[in-house]
Amino acid sequence: MDSSAITSAWVRGWALSRATPPPVDEPWGYRIDVGLPRHILRHIVPEPDEPTVRKLCETVTQPYAWLKLLAEPEDVARWITPGWTVPDDPGFMMYTELRPGPAPTLPAGYALHTEHRDGVHRVRVLAADGSLAARGQIAPTGRTAVVDQVETYAGHQRRGLGSAVMRALRTAGAEAGATTGILAGTVQGRALYSALGWRYQGPLTGVVRDGGSGDE
Repeated sequence: MDSSAITSAWVRGWALSRATPPPVDEPWGYRIDVGLPRHILRHIVPEPDEPTVRKLCETVTQPYAWLKLLAEPEDVARWITPGWTVPDDPGFMMYTELRPGPAPTLPAGYALHTEHRDGVHRVRVLAADGSLAARGQIAPTGRTAVVDQVETYAGHQRRGLGSAVMRALRTAGAEAGATTGILAGTVQGRALYSALGWRYQGPLTGVVRDGGSGDE
């Protein structure tokens, strides 16, 4: 897939995953009205350049508004105006072929649970005491599906739970009819995704108005 197609699919899937209103097309890309206290809205710019980013920075004045730019953080840092910061770890877009696979194997004492609600497939790994050890979700929108909110909690890391979640999500997306998976990740997760066959597409840098920190 080319960059514009991956970005378009990611925007649609992310909005479905987070239960926001549908994305709105804008001249520079897309807008999503997220509506969270520290993540009011986000503008996604697939092909950013300095004039476009500066104009957005000057126009968008709401505190905790975000810009998501498919550009390197070093470039973005030069383009933004006062009042905007780059709080995210370096981010990137990745994609992979989706296909069903065998049920993932978990260490003793863990159990995997899946559910499908409002178009989103959710996977949870529970520890023996019933606490949440790892999770993730995938939102199919036709032939593409977006993996989102993958996390392994403290005390349960380095046990293969993240890989189990990703394999279960891959199967869920494929069984829903999607053939390509897309995700936005950080440096921390890149090694895991790469080991599971995900391919690097390009950088993704987030900036936020008036500091603050929002959900990825």
